[in-house]
Amino acid sequence: MSDLKELIKERCLKVADEPTFKLASGKLSRFYIDLKRITFDPQAVLLLGTEMWNLVKDFNPEGVGGLTLGADPIAYAVSFVSLQKGNPIKPFVVRKEPKDHGTGKQIEGLLERGSRVAVLEDVVTTGGSALKAVRACRREGLEVIGVFAVVDREEGGRENLKSEGVELYSLFKLSDLL
Repeated sequence: MSDLKELIKERCLKVADEPTFKLASGKLSRFYIDLKRITFDPQAVLLLGTEMWNLVKDFNPEGVGGLTLGADPIAYAVSFVSLQKGNPIKPFVVRKEPKDHGTGKQIEGLLERGSRVAVLEDVVTTGGSALKAVRACRREGLEVIGVFAVVDREEGGRENLKSEGVELYSLFKLSDLL
């Protein structure tokens, strides 16, 4: 896991003296973590997929996925690693909004109602994106077993998820990377 931590620190973490980075929550921060710098690199995403598989495997999910775009490459990587390990986990994608045509689906994947799923996140700040994915999964009759993030920014996301009955598990906290 130290290799992944170093990759994140080298490629993904940006630190400023003043709060200049605007986050998805609208908040300004001194810290920005752009995990796309590793999720679009084949070698790095294999390492990430392996570490995330290690994080979720003991929960025995049938599916892994989350809100598009951040969770997509992580879900596919976990799915490939799980297949290699002999216990395949299906990936799924949660659209930000249901389709306005066709079947009107918000979740795409090969899961049945009642399937146990791990909601994935690249970075959790307030937990807003994760909660959107959790709520969509629940509406579709999926059993959410937790939110699994690469990085917890330690800015209230864990507590916000807990208030909705969902635990947050993460590979790293922002404090681990600084």
